[in-house]
Amino acid sequence: MNDDEIMDELGPIDYLVIEFPAGKADFSGEMAAQLKRLVERGIVRVLDLLIITKDADGTVDASELHEFDEDQVGELRELGADMAELLSDEDVGHIAAAMEPGTVAAALVFENAWAAPFASAVRHSGGQLVGSGRIPMQAIIAAIEAGDDVAVAEGA
Repeated sequence: MNDDEIMDELGPIDYLVIEFPAGKADFSGEMAAQLKRLVERGIVRVLDLLIITKDADGTVDASELHEFDEDQVGELRELGADMAELLSDEDVGHIAAAMEPGTVAAALVFENAWAAPFASAVRHSGGQLVGSGRIPMQAIIAAIEAGDDVAVAEGA
């Protein structure tokens, strides 16, 4: 398959950065198992995953999964074999700037594989994505709670 064919079949690409206090991250546990399940079900495809540490003095280190023992990253290590390694040193710098000192983060770039056939159909139809976004869970909870407050005030 050539590059054009691969690009044609890609779904939307997203990233997440998940931060933990140093010593509190459990990359080998339930988080790893859930991500592996999503991959196995074809819902997402992991394109890159870095573990980034920011020491109390601000020193930053980024590591690929293959640099860790299995007991440190568990099932995530299996996902590392097919990664495209998309995150650059500049990306790491931006992520580290947002991190608190004394923390560790997982930076995950993933394809929404479930959406790939739809995205390909859109492109074949001459369409293009002109906007996208994500509503933070906190905003949804606040909206639901505000709706509940209105319903209570109205006597519902």
